[in-house]
This record gives sequence, structure tokens and C-alpha cells, in this order.
Amino acid sequence: MNKLFLELGSQPLANNYLSKFKIKQIKYNLKLFFNTKTKMVSISKRIPSKLMFTNNYPYRSSMSKTMQNSFYNLSLEIKKRFKPKMILEIGSNDGALIKNFDKREAIGVEPCNNLAQITKKIGYQTYNNYWTNKLAKKIRLKNKKIDLIYSANTLTHISNLSDVFKSISYLLTDNGVIIIEDPSLLECIKKNSYDQFYNEHIYLFSALSIKNLLKKFNLEMFDIENLHTHGGSLRYYIKRKENKKINVSKNVKLQLKREINFGLNKLSIYQKFSKNAKKSKIKLLNILNKLKKEKKIVVGYGATAKAVTVLNYCNINCDLIKNFIDTTPEKINRYMPGKNIKILKYHNNILDKYHYVFLGAWNFKKEILNKEKRFLKRGGKYITHVPMPKIF
Repeated sequence: MNKLFLELGSQPLANNYLSKFKIKQIKYNLKLFFNTKTKMVSISKRIPSKLMFTNNYPYRSSMSKTMQNSFYNLSLEIKKRFKPKMILEIGSNDGALIKNFDKREAIGVEPCNNLAQITKKIGYQTYNNYWTNKLAKKIRLKNKKIDLIYSANTLTHISNLSDVFKSISYLLTDNGVIIIEDPSLLECIKKNSYDQFYNEHIYLFSALSIKNLLKKFNLEMFDIENLHTHGGSLRYYIKRKENKKINVSKNVKLQLKREINFGLNKLSIYQKFSKNAKKSKIKLLNILNKLKKEKKIVVGYGATAKAVTVLNYCNINCDLIKNFIDTTPEKINRYMPGKNIKILKYHNNILDKYHYVFLGAWNFKKEILNKEKRFLKRGGKYITHVPMPKIF
């Protein structure tokens, strides 16, 4: 039932930014599979969570204005549409969402200590733990049941989805709502963004695969929203099947139809995606090698996990992309995982010494271009690899 469709080669842990470059790093072979029965897309290798989600985890939701705005707008919708007395967020990160709620009405669950401490310090009830059945029972003893459970870009990181939904169902009130937000498989395939796959993204969901998954737990989607975040995401609104107070939106049927029409239920679309990923690799290397011959200096903008997949799949080193720049404190003066490319701290004039910018954070393209107008005015150019590599 699991069919291999793409191999992205030897990859390091995507968020393992080292203070010194090491030739020997923890690596694994990244292979992608499509399950013809469940329609789920997953990677082959499961890395232990403790190796990935450390006490110095480098991704912070609040570092991006795009994500801040997305979470703020969602909080307004939740308050107006669902009016929950208590919400719980699984994978609360630095509190980008729950900080928009009263401290008495929001609970965070975050396994990375450096992130959990941020919300704890400002008074939010935050459990510095992985999500487990045991933790769900502990929360229920203290808070009774929960009206709304939210998780953004977290379920894709958890290998045992059955345990997740069992514990969520255990905590949820009869008329409660679950909101899940993760990268969209449809947008990933459309945009040829193979960089959405790395060790933390065990799954990439579609409405088709979520629908099949929820059947086991007597849950169903009642609405779906397409988002621009992370290069294209889906927000799934879920309820208990027996809850007839909430009607199922036509958006669910439309999204399922859209995915079937595109071919997400067939292996052939993933085989085509595989061919496009290989074409992208060749084209990107041709662009970078040409610029190297012309003695042009390239910098990567955004030391993202996505960029790590690209660098290691295409075998790009510091002779092709000299440095990466970023604003995240946990990444500064460290090296891109698997490569000897140093990450520099962003400042307003940092692009002055570079001719080209490779968009490692291509999903924030609009935000970056708006911020870096001076770079374009002086003749600087950008390189993107999505959907196919080009200079603009």
C-alpha cells in the first residue's frame, strides 16, 4: 500500500544548527511514500522526537509578521464564531496564538523548554511536555473538558496520530471544536515545493487523508479554509459526528473535489512531482554555477528547515551560497545543517555586499520583497526555486 515516489538523499536534522561545522552529523535517507488506501503521504524514517525538539528549538512563530497577523485574525474568529470558555493549543511554540486570549482561558502544550518558558513567564498555563494520553488525563483533572483544541504545524510532526486523536477526543466537550492547521499537500505538489519534506514533517496532509483518518474516531470535518501561510496551508475545522448543532460547510466537499480532480488520490501525480523535483535540482545548480563563474556573490535569506532540504538534496555548499541571514537568535553564528554555510545576523545594510539573494524563506516572499526594496533599486536580484528555479 505504501508506494515510494521520491528520494531526497542523505539529509541532516533540519533544525540542528551547529555552532561549529562538522563533517559527521546525524543523517538519514529521506524517502517519500504515498499510501494508496489512506491517501496519506509520509516519510520513511522516524527520528526520535527528543533529537528534533530540543530545549533550544530555533523556530519561533512570533518572529514573522505574517504569522503574527494570521494567529491574531484566527483568535478573533474563534472568539466570535465559537465563543469557547477554555482553549488548548498543542504545540503552542512561543505563544503567538494563545497570547491573544485571556490567561484564564488558554492552555499551551509545548515540548521545547526555551519556547514553553516564554509563555510561562507571562502567566499562561503551559505544559512543557510532549502531547500524550497521560498529559491529556492530567489536564482534564485540573481543567475538566476543553471547548476548543487547536494545533498549527504540529500534527505533521507526530508519528502516532491514533494516540493524538484518542486523547483529543477524550478532552473535548460534546459540542467542542478541533482546529488543525498544516501545510497543504495539494499546494506542495502544485508548487513543486519538495522542500516541505524534512525529518520533522512525518506527514503532509490533504483533506482526503484527514477525512480517512477521522473516520476511526467518530470525528468529521465541518469546514476547511485555504491559507497562504507556509507556502499554502489548510485549516481543518473538526467536530464529533453526533454534534448536529454545527452544519457541514460546502467548503469540505469543494476541497475534496479539488484534490481528486488534481489527482491527489492517484500515485501518478506523485511520480510526476518526483520528476519535477529532479528537474528543479538541475536547474538550480545550473543557475548557481553560472553565477559562481561570473564571480557573483549569493546569500540565502531565511535559514529555514525548507532551505536545509534544498541545500542537501542539491549538494549546495558555501562556494555557491556564501552565507545565510536570519533574525532568529538560536540560529545566529551557527551553520546550516549538513553544510558549511554560516548564518549571519540580519541588519538593514547586510545585503549591500551581495549580488543575489536566494529565497530560503520563499513562503515569505511578499514580506521580504516589501522590506528589501533598496536591494532591488541598486540592481540586486532574487533567486527562487519554487515552482521552478529562476532569477527575478
